[in-house]
Amino acid sequence: MDLDSNAIDYVLSTTRSVRLRLDFEREVDPQIILDCIDIAEQAPTGGNRSSRRWIIVTGKSQKEKIADLYLKAAGNWMIQARDQLAGTGHPNEKMMESAAYLAENLEKAPAIVIPTIIGIHDNSGKPGLFDSVIQSAWSFCLALRARGLGSAWTTAVLGEQDELKRILSIPDEVTEIALLPVAWTKGTNFSKVQRTPAQDISYFDSYGITFEDPSSSPISFSDGPGVSVEVDIDASVSSVWDVVTDINFPAKYSDEFVSAEWNDQTERIALGSKFQGKNQNENIGEWTVECTVDAYEEKRVFGWCTGDTSSPGARWRYELESFGSSVRLRHKALLGPGPSGLTRIIEQHPDKEEQIIMNRAASLKANMVKVLQGIKDYLEI
Repeated sequence: MDLDSNAIDYVLSTTRSVRLRLDFEREVDPQIILDCIDIAEQAPTGGNRSSRRWIIVTGKSQKEKIADLYLKAAGNWMIQARDQLAGTGHPNEKMMESAAYLAENLEKAPAIVIPTIIGIHDNSGKPGLFDSVIQSAWSFCLALRARGLGSAWTTAVLGEQDELKRILSIPDEVTEIALLPVAWTKGTNFSKVQRTPAQDISYFDSYGITFEDPSSSPISFSDGPGVSVEVDIDASVSSVWDVVTDINFPAKYSDEFVSAEWNDQTERIALGSKFQGKNQNENIGEWTVECTVDAYEEKRVFGWCTGDTSSPGARWRYELESFGSSVRLRHKALLGPGPSGLTRIIEQHPDKEEQIIMNRAASLKANMVKVLQGIKDYLEI
């Protein structure tokens, strides 16, 4: 059978919680749900054991009880948050509007599906329970999407697990995984959302090691090696931004970076602003390099390149992502494509290029981790 990869990719990349587009007025034939569960049951399972069990709730009384429990577990908070954020432009405003809408209308869903698995998670860290049901539950959501139906992955009600078990007569030795309202969708055209590119969150052979063009083996400098580390900080975006734009702050923690000084003509940071950075490394020696700000988005991205801006020796980035009261700070270094101390060492030992690159990446990573931890400690005092 020839597969239409475009159609498959479309379903995979446009399936997510669609609370505001669930059609609560149109009935859903239970056979469609069973068909989707048949598809979902083809998902891999640990030990090839058929331990997944699916609860399909369509009765009005049962749905109302579950909806009340959902309000108790988190829905009332969602509604309150929606009302507080309305009109503020807060990053979570639209999300809370959608979440509150579902909380207020859950009992109207034509069906509520709860995937479960026989067994109790013992928190031992060993695989074998959730890893045998999550993929199946998501396959169920994809199968719905392919047929013009939608769902919303929710887990808040699981905080009231004992009451949920009582309502649905679920045995103690069975674990609930999620709660999925199911309905036809209002329209079937959905768009992708912005996500972090795979190139930024995929690592090769060691956590945090990236490549712009991973096309050769063994690794070479032309592959565009880099390092990416990140940390979650319990602080405001403004506070984190003030620290990452202080070009001397990393010197407190880095074993390599010594100091930096803005050019005399720099009155405020902007694209094209320049500073001199001083560094030292036992393998490369001491050096001073001119740095040019080549990425600047207020409270989101601050970055610079070293040396020639058309072919820099390295490119550095701080990226901020807000999550309510916390910030995820990502620190990235991209090596090349221009000449640097690293390329000089490679030229001297071309037979050891891969080892030299990986050693340099490991050294950078160690210092970058120290810097991010230092920022976290400083802001969370």
